[in-house]
Amino acid sequence: MSFDFDALRRHPDVEGSGLEASDAADRLILDEAAALIGEAGPGEIVVIDDSYGALALAAADAGGRGIRVHQDLVTGERALAQNAGRLGSDGKVRSLTLGPDLVSGARLVLMRLPRSLDRLDEVSQLIAAHAGPEVVVVAGGRIKHMSLAMNDMLGQSFGRLDVSRARQKSRVLFAREPVVRPSSDGPRWPRSARHDDLGLTVVAHGGVFAGTGIDIGTRFLLAQLGDAVPDAATAVDLACGTGVVASWLARARPALRVTATDRSASAAASARLTAEANGVSDRVHVTRADGLEALVDASERLIVLNPPFHSDAAISTGIAAHLFADAARALAPGGELWCVWNSHLGYRPLLERVVGRTRQIARNPKFTVTASRRAG
Repeated sequence: MSFDFDALRRHPDVEGSGLEASDAADRLILDEAAALIGEAGPGEIVVIDDSYGALALAAADAGGRGIRVHQDLVTGERALAQNAGRLGSDGKVRSLTLGPDLVSGARLVLMRLPRSLDRLDEVSQLIAAHAGPEVVVVAGGRIKHMSLAMNDMLGQSFGRLDVSRARQKSRVLFAREPVVRPSSDGPRWPRSARHDDLGLTVVAHGGVFAGTGIDIGTRFLLAQLGDAVPDAATAVDLACGTGVVASWLARARPALRVTATDRSASAAASARLTAEANGVSDRVHVTRADGLEALVDASERLIVLNPPFHSDAAISTGIAAHLFADAARALAPGGELWCVWNSHLGYRPLLERVVGRTRQIARNPKFTVTASRRAG
């Protein structure tokens, strides 16, 4: 394929310093799907979980038109828009939410295999239920991140599965013959679970961290959010995931209004459903955003954070550093960032430097909870 992959950029560019916006798996997916792309008519190509636009824009360059795209991360969606503008492909691709309209009538779906089997299950069921009967799913990834369980998961929604030869440590799966489940079975996603010990119901789409469970770090954080937390009219659940902290705070403090924010579309959708399930949707506002970009400077007295430390398959403390800096910007003078983190990551010096004076609230063999106060 003659497409210029080197012209692609991540969003923001500083986030991708030293990293490419495409890789060998993208190129293999496109080479294996080349004939199918050429045969597809306008609106018949769908691209899912394309990190920065490589699959969608290369397919457009190969003649695809009306390409529907879904990317879970808002940063990826923005990278696609910026790259499309840079390459003159604005009118050839459009971003949609993950739902029936995304895949309705599709004949070809190009996708990166997610690390989460739950995410793969939700996406493959959606395609099987709403795409055309002749749909072909061309899904690829790096071999080190693939497993036979992915084949089994796709096999639950498709009657035929083929596997490509490996190339440059990448491989592609081809799924055909969608299996349409009886309507009486109902949708399997999103899922919900009740946690009586915390008085919470958690609702989750596939692939969101911890799913319908509540991870032990979040449980440790919730146990500390008592009288020592600053009294405030509003609070923020930063990198909210399924919205457990937001809903717990809203239930614990009936006058509190909470903003829950996450860059993941699946997380934001899950957090909205969790708030509804716990009767606090009128006081929990959920937004899909890159950090706290929607909040003005020095506006919040309380921000609560359980920072992710994985970027796809890699461990990255850069995500936490970005979130700490954003919290420092949004905190009002005297406001506090309450944070739980894996103790081995040693975030306290970084919190002291970026946010302000930091005190340890609690520590157990695995996690540390700190409160960092913004000076002023």
